[in-house]
Amino acid sequence: MNENVDLRVPVLIVGGSLVGLSASLFLSRLGVHHLLVEKHSDTSTHPRGRGNNVRTMELFRTAGAEQLIRDAASVLADNHGILQAASLTGDDQEWLFKEIDPGGGLARFSPSGWCLCSQNDLEPVLVTHARAQGSELRFSTELMSFEQDQEGVTAVVKDRETGKHTTVRADYLVAADGPRSPIREQLGIGQTGPGDLFHNVSITFRSRELASVVGDRRFIVCYLTNPEADGALLPVDNVERWVFHAPWQPDRGETLEDFTDERCAEHIRRAVGAPDLDIEITGKAPWHAAERVAERYGSGRVFLAGDSAHEMSPTGAFGSNTGIQDAHNLAWKLAAVIDEAAGPGLLETYEAERLPVAKATSARASARSSEHSHPGYAGSPGPGGGRKGGMLTVALGYRYVRGAVLDVDPGLPVVPDGMGLSGEPGTRAPHMWLGREGGRVSTLDLYERSFVLLSDARYKDWRMAAEQVAKRLSVRLDAFGIGPDEGADLRSEEGADWATAHGTSAEGAVLVRPDGFVAWRSEGAAADPEGTLYEVLATLLHRV
Repeated sequence: MNENVDLRVPVLIVGGSLVGLSASLFLSRLGVHHLLVEKHSDTSTHPRGRGNNVRTMELFRTAGAEQLIRDAASVLADNHGILQAASLTGDDQEWLFKEIDPGGGLARFSPSGWCLCSQNDLEPVLVTHARAQGSELRFSTELMSFEQDQEGVTAVVKDRETGKHTTVRADYLVAADGPRSPIREQLGIGQTGPGDLFHNVSITFRSRELASVVGDRRFIVCYLTNPEADGALLPVDNVERWVFHAPWQPDRGETLEDFTDERCAEHIRRAVGAPDLDIEITGKAPWHAAERVAERYGSGRVFLAGDSAHEMSPTGAFGSNTGIQDAHNLAWKLAAVIDEAAGPGLLETYEAERLPVAKATSARASARSSEHSHPGYAGSPGPGGGRKGGMLTVALGYRYVRGAVLDVDPGLPVVPDGMGLSGEPGTRAPHMWLGREGGRVSTLDLYERSFVLLSDARYKDWRMAAEQVAKRLSVRLDAFGIGPDEGADLRSEEGADWATAHGTSAEGAVLVRPDGFVAWRSEGAAADPEGTLYEVLATLLHRV
């Protein structure tokens, strides 16, 4: 091991965008010291990556950031639907959907909800909250090189303002360095999938008159389909700040320099259907829509997360959400291994769980682009796309069929046909409201820092077993008895039965992972609860 180092940390995160910052926040919440480096001087200034789905918001809720994010996103709180129109001034208009959660049915599944918060508004919240939790974040700091051995990773980073080089020794490296990931390239990890789908130029602009043209149509995005000036219009503040995604054809020799302010302004006017619209172009940024998934999610002590592991069509906002959920899955496993609560084999389950989710989700994102006739997208749903699994099912209902889960049929689809969430191992644990210490919490609020065992308050065997198993394995294992009476650890609300909701009986128990996924379920009493639970947890933690 190289002893000539300037700094030692358990984890080095490379990349300080949404996924890297989320990984930093999640690790800090778990007490894992780490360093994040980001080559840019600050967070993103461009309003992109706006849709945060319900599962992502559940994770931010548990991490104490949900309300902070909703406060930052308040200006777009009333924007919900997706509109498709030949122009905003003609009659050819259709709502692809007008409400994200019509009828409020999502409340049955989650204490959270979707949130429209642009990357430039979300990232500063994550920076502030992560630092408050103890994260060390260094912007204007670039990874110059890294090498790994059996015991860790040695990296050299450069302060781009001072030119100073620092040698960092880390137990593990998390590569959140984007779709062109130099780290992935150095590891020699290939990618699968169709590749590039289409190219856009994202144009930010100001227009005071556009708000009156839009009127009371509070859309998330409007797909404008004029064949001579198609594109996607997105509000930033519903008043004067807007974004327009214009198709770009680099394969036909079109360059970014061709997108002059005059051309962009005229394109937007034609697309909107308002030839005299006031437009002030304030910025332009190219972006590429692609469908690619890494063949592996890491090598040795280096792990890929976010765009370095997968790229997806933007329709449905699956890409950044899948990346944030990558970070959450990896964070609790790194914490368990670093704390020596788990064996290194637990980290192998990261790829086993997240890679199939990325493949299924990326296929659904491309299918969504086809269904919505996304401007610039000329493809058709590939194998695994189609309409199987609606938006909510893809975002919340996916399952892990292999990994740190027990008793799951590996032949089951990663994304089922419909929403279930009934306590099956490999799925996100069910949401129930429970009384606790004079307040009201969701079952999902229990899952962050440890495995959690749920059982019936009337039967103490499982909770007594959990206490003994925690001592034998020297790990934290929280156990709660649920019931309607005051003596229960968690009080169920009238008419709600925790066992039925979790697919078990009053004599059974459910073991939930720190990320809120069901790891194992006993549908009845065990002859030897301690022995059973010990074997289950030791297996999950790779301690056998």
